[in-house]
Amino acid sequence: MADLACPISRRRFCCGAAAALATTVPRRGHGQPAAADGWQILRARPGEPGPTLRLKAGDELRVRLINEMDAATALHWHGVRVPNAMDGVPGLTQEPVKPGASFDYRFTPPDAGTFWYRPAVAAEGQRLRGPHGALIVTESEPAGADRDVLVFVEELSAPDSTPVRDIPVRANERLRLRVVNALVEAVLPLRFENHAVWVMAIDGQPAEPFQARDGEVTLGPGNRMDLFIDATLAAGESALVRAHGAPFARLLYEGAEPLRPARLAEPKPLAGNRLPERFDFRNAQRLELPLESTPPASGARPLFTARRGRTVVLALANRTETAQAVHLHGHAVRLLDRLDDGWKPFWLDTVMVAPRQTERIAFVADNPGKWQIECRGLGRAANEKAVWFTVT
Repeated sequence: MADLACPISRRRFCCGAAAALATTVPRRGHGQPAAADGWQILRARPGEPGPTLRLKAGDELRVRLINEMDAATALHWHGVRVPNAMDGVPGLTQEPVKPGASFDYRFTPPDAGTFWYRPAVAAEGQRLRGPHGALIVTESEPAGADRDVLVFVEELSAPDSTPVRDIPVRANERLRLRVVNALVEAVLPLRFENHAVWVMAIDGQPAEPFQARDGEVTLGPGNRMDLFIDATLAAGESALVRAHGAPFARLLYEGAEPLRPARLAEPKPLAGNRLPERFDFRNAQRLELPLESTPPASGARPLFTARRGRTVVLALANRTETAQAVHLHGHAVRLLDRLDDGWKPFWLDTVMVAPRQTERIAFVADNPGKWQIECRGLGRAANEKAVWFTVT
């Protein structure tokens, strides 16, 4: 399955698809990196996106980062429950990779799903220009889709100058769209016209499949969604995908004959990952994290220390007038209901908190080490904040 770049000037989304797009020429910097002695070589260069990394569940990822930029950097594997030493936070879990130096990232992802990599928040000023790309860990069991398409969104064009990228489909085909919102300052609302959209996974973790209302989904900064879309129109027809109301992509029906005589039945859940089935709320450690916009500061002391295996309930209190995106390293979390400790039927690693609102998340502190919690207000002028906690 080829991973191909679909440039739209500097404002681009990147599609990885199968043979239907195999004739497209990849943009420099995309595609699988070169391998040397079993290591994939990832060169960090100014202004260049990184390649899509793809491996099977249970396989070890070996990436040698070579820093060819003029500033120190490090890679954070967004959403991956990595060993702490591989989390890529300068000053907390590793030394920054200086210009001309290299660092070896080596781990086996514990979960299948859609993830991505990027500079950690401590790598100041690199969010828009540092190395970043998708990491796809495929399930060991068939997922039930005919084709796998990656949509990696880094920037969006102005509404009056939006190029539209065609995604070719055949009637009665089922697509799996892996959508990554790599926008660092904005949510990504998508609306698929004239198509039912099944949400299969959020932030790399399988969800109880549900249909998106009116074909609309919204991803916060850093969020990912795996969507199943059944192509139910006829050859020669098309349907727009809109972002913020503007044309973004188009499902373009090709081929004279349908892929199969009729559409597939409702999708079954994706194979589950090994995540906690229960939380011990009675003995939970309960804390509050204020989300005021302050300059980045990891600090010398942890926000809290949790014993390994203990349930943690964290209240994310946004007392600002700006929506905040909160990303928790090393763990997947449940979003709790407002009135009790019931939770939504999906996992997250990045949570949106509306202005003047509080959201509660719960997780089992089962990954030992020092873990960062990032917070960023939406909008280019918003500040980032970082605190950390320890699991012992």
